[in-house]
Amino acid sequence: MSYTANELMVCQAARQLRDGEVVFVGIGLPNLACNLARRLHAPGLVLIYESGAVGAAPKRLPISIGDPSLVTDSLSVCSMFDIFSYYLQGGLIDVGFLQGSQIDRFGNLNTTVVGDYAQPRVRLPGSGGACEIAILARRVLVIAPQSKRCFPERVDFITSPGFVDGAEARARLGMPGGGPRMVITDLGCYEFTNGEMILTSLHPGCTLEQVRNNIGWDIRISSDLRTTLEPTSEELRILREDLDAKHLSI
Repeated sequence: MSYTANELMVCQAARQLRDGEVVFVGIGLPNLACNLARRLHAPGLVLIYESGAVGAAPKRLPISIGDPSLVTDSLSVCSMFDIFSYYLQGGLIDVGFLQGSQIDRFGNLNTTVVGDYAQPRVRLPGSGGACEIAILARRVLVIAPQSKRCFPERVDFITSPGFVDGAEARARLGMPGGGPRMVITDLGCYEFTNGEMILTSLHPGCTLEQVRNNIGWDIRISSDLRTTLEPTSEELRILREDLDAKHLSI
């Protein structure tokens, strides 16, 4: 069965989630991944949205963090202050999903500026809650299309810290969360060894040459490089017929 790069990324992200985990959900592809996992192998997944919905169980795909579908049948609804103060800072978030305009070899994300901070070429939306999620979640998953422009060796500005400059940096800076665990792109999947990204899975039909041509440094390749599992027919059915029949995200 044919599928798109976005569908493959969503399915791969969903497979990283375990039943019973508490996930800080973002809108877009992470939203699809979490709701796909909840419908398949993780019915006890607890979805938390920045707007205040806790234990959300949307019957349709939410189009924003303020979508009313997040409130219906949720476990509770509270303020954004409560979400960040009691859930995130309280150490209750197992997984955070993040995205960024740039990501570097240490998993740092930039959503602030491209170029010099004082006189940037592009000014981006900023952090929102992403910095706190990056610091405090037990592990972080990133979904991002891969290009040399978006995957530089060093980001222009660290909005959301990964491993900063190496494996020991998070402990040195007092960050309680575990940092990025996997980066899922349209070419492959990257995990972290000694704080640095390493290619561990290559998507079907993609080549190492494509990977190297679309990243800003000499990427390390796992000695046990795998091929990413293709989406199953059931995963694709749920995505296309249930979650995103109008193709709002994929």
